[in-house]
Parts: sequence; C-alpha cells; structure tokens
Amino acid sequence: MAEHRKVKVGWEEWLSLPDLGLPAIKAKVDTGAKTSALHAFGIYEFTERGKSMVSFGVHPLPERPDVEIHCTAPLVDKREVTSSNGQTELRHIIATTLEIGGESWEVEISLTYRENMAYRMLLGRSALEGRAIVDPVKSCLCGVLSDSLYDELIAEEPEHRPLKILLLSREPENYSSRRLVEEAERRGHSMDIINTKRCYMNITSANPDVRYGGQVLQGYDAVIPRIGASITSYGTAIVRQFEAMNIFCLNSSDAIRRSRDKLYAHQLLAAQGIGMPVTGYASSPNDTNDLINIVGGAPMVLKLLQGTQGKGVVLAETKKAAESVIDAFRGLDADILVQEFVKEAAGTDIRCFVIGNRVVAAMKRTGSDGDFRSNLHKGGKATKIRITKEERATAVKAARILGLSVAGVDLLRTEKGPKVLEVNSSPGLEGIETTTGKDITGAILDYVEKRAKIIADRRRKSGRRPARLRTSSTVQSPDETPAG
Repeated sequence: MAEHRKVKVGWEEWLSLPDLGLPAIKAKVDTGAKTSALHAFGIYEFTERGKSMVSFGVHPLPERPDVEIHCTAPLVDKREVTSSNGQTELRHIIATTLEIGGESWEVEISLTYRENMAYRMLLGRSALEGRAIVDPVKSCLCGVLSDSLYDELIAEEPEHRPLKILLLSREPENYSSRRLVEEAERRGHSMDIINTKRCYMNITSANPDVRYGGQVLQGYDAVIPRIGASITSYGTAIVRQFEAMNIFCLNSSDAIRRSRDKLYAHQLLAAQGIGMPVTGYASSPNDTNDLINIVGGAPMVLKLLQGTQGKGVVLAETKKAAESVIDAFRGLDADILVQEFVKEAAGTDIRCFVIGNRVVAAMKRTGSDGDFRSNLHKGGKATKIRITKEERATAVKAARILGLSVAGVDLLRTEKGPKVLEVNSSPGLEGIETTTGKDITGAILDYVEKRAKIIADRRRKSGRRPARLRTSSTVQSPDETPAG
C-alpha cells in the first residue's frame, strides 16, 4: 500500500470540510486531544434509507455571525468526551472528509457547542496520525482560506416552499396555538392541530406510522410538539414515532423527557457546571434532617417532581414546617426535591426564551404580593429586561445540555452569577410576546423553515412523496375536551 504524503501543519490551520458544505474553517491543532471537535447547534438525529444521520447548524466564522451553514452527515456513534476543563459530555460522532494542504482523508469529529470559543474546530491527534506532522511553533503553514468563500453561499436566497406542519397540542384555542397557526398560514404554510392523546401508533420496522381517527398522519414536513406535563410519557412516545418516520420534530422526544424529569435535568445541568440552587433528594424519612442541612436549612423550597407552572412548589419558612411538608408528601408517595431558598432573588426570576443557539427575548417575572413564586399563571407580573452576557450564555448552554431547540430557561440573579431554576420544553408565547413586543412566533417558524427543509428535501429525493391528511387547520373530534 502506498504511503500517504504527510502534510506539515502549524498550531492553527485553515481547512475545508467539503461534505458538510464548509469551504473554510480555522482550526486549533491540539495533539493533546484525542478527539476532534466541531462547533454545532440544533443537533437532530434522523434515519435515511436505514442509515443513522445527523443534521446540525454551524457558525464557522466567529467574526461573522451572519454566516450560518446547515449540515448533514453520517452518525458514527455517540460517546462521552472529556474536555480540557474536565467536563464530560455525551457527543454525536460524525464521519466526514477533511481537506488540508492539498490532501484529503476521512476523519471522525465530535459535535459540541463552541460558540464562545476562539476556534470553531479543534483538530485532535486521531485525525492527524499518519497524515500530518505538527510544528507547534508556526501557524497556517497550509495557507489561508478567505471567508469570502461563504459569500456566494449566504447570498443564495433559499427556495421558499410551503411546509406542512403538525402542531401537537390539547389546547387548540390558547394563545400559543393560535399564534403558531396564524403565523404559519401568513407565510403560506399549512398547520394542523392534533390532540396528542387521540393519536395512536402502528409500531413496525417496515412502515411505522401515527394515526388519528382511522387515518394515517403522513406527509408532514415538521412537527411542533407542545406536550402537557400530565401526558409526558404518552406524548413523547408519539413524538418518537414521528422521529422514526424521519419527520423533523422541533424538540426531540428525548429532550422533552430530560427536561420534564426535574431530578434528571438537575443532574445533567450540574454535571456540566451550570449554576443552580443547592438541591437535595432522598427517599428515606431517616435522611430528612441531613437533607435539610444540605440546602442550608430554613427557609427552603420543596418541589414536586411532577409539578408545573408553580403547582406543587412550597416555601417552608421553618425547619418544623419543612419536616411536616416532607412527611406529608412522602405519605402521598410523591417524589420531591428540597432546594435552597435564594433570598436575594426577592421573588423574581428571569425567563429566557431560547431558539437554536441564541436567546431571542427575556423578561423579568415578579410574584404577586405574598407569593415567592413568579409564575404569570399565579398572578405574577412581567417586565422587559436586558440580560447579561453570562446569563445569555447560561441559558443557551442549559437548553443545549438537555437537547432542546426551543426552551424557556428560568434563571435567578445571584451574587455568584446566574442560577438555573428550570428548563421548560413547551414555553408559552403570550407572556414573552406581550412583555417584550417581539415576534417570538416568527422566530420559531424561521427555525422550523430552516431545519425542516433539509430533512424534508432529502426525504423527497429518496422518493417518498408527501400526502395530506385533511385541509382544516384544526383536526379535533367533537367529543374532545382540551386540557393542559
């Protein structure tokens, strides 16, 4: 076998990833890292002709945020990768072609969020072994690639094609549903609203489908899941079935489940260094005293794991009160979290609305008189707020860790920096749009248009033609009563 010509590279180099549509990206060459890494956001798995694939977005040029490239690649694996700061993250591993110094070869690259890093790509030793010689003193030995290579790509206006969108919701008349339908139709798309609980599945490897009222739900380009907390298990099973049908889902089934499991979500966020109020969890009543001590004693907040919109959240102002509430919840066989009460927050929190890799709007929520909870559903008030760079980065990172493309991230401002209270996979639109005056619904549809088109076009090219269920905007049988 002929020996490959080895490329001489410096500690930083310009390279191309042609299969991903990235003609120029500046990478840091780091032989101390085994795995190569590429900046990615909005990561979404799908299957094409039996092969696992992944789509994702990239901002290849730190100084040009206007350049946004959407990529697809074969999914090789998902592995735990430990970064230089000691944090371990489960990453998607892709296979793609690397071009550098006039040579090209296939490499494996892990996908991770590097928006705040100086280099959008890290080139590790596994990609260099047998192919390159590294001079750690010099840089750009293979020349410089101009960022103007992207000008033609971003200058091309994407083809506007009407999408067929399915909204999974049991509340077709609420503000969020109405706004999504109105905005979709204004853009020339069609949107059906389906009651999630009335969907059922045909689970088969040959031709999986979701049905409603005896008809197959097919031909959709995208699914927007707004799954109520009370039906998380069933709702995510329906979303998972649509994923098996290669239909883009705005939030994945796994991401929704992670965010709804408050204990698991706290564990995931803590493992990635996200600041949160000190939180404890125990099963045995023998551990109550130590659990209370862990969170710093009274006052403290007690939360039902299944609670939502401020329900099942209690402030215990004394140790005796905390013990009584904990005993009462345990008597009902309910799972609860015990959490420190952050006094400096003074009954306020910040709701950051995250879409893709950015916070599109934020508002400060203040509880009604005498109520430490800031939920608007409980009579709280909201005002527009300007958040800090750290708060913005924390919100985006929290959503990314849980895998959510759209999320409402609730933060507390503290002397030690922002602390995440909760990450909501189905954030309401009324409060944030009314308070900020921003078109959040339009931003959601922008994201759906970009991501759904990639997968839908690939599905059409493979010969699977779409079909319509029916023409109405709301598909709901007369005997259904919408619920949360």
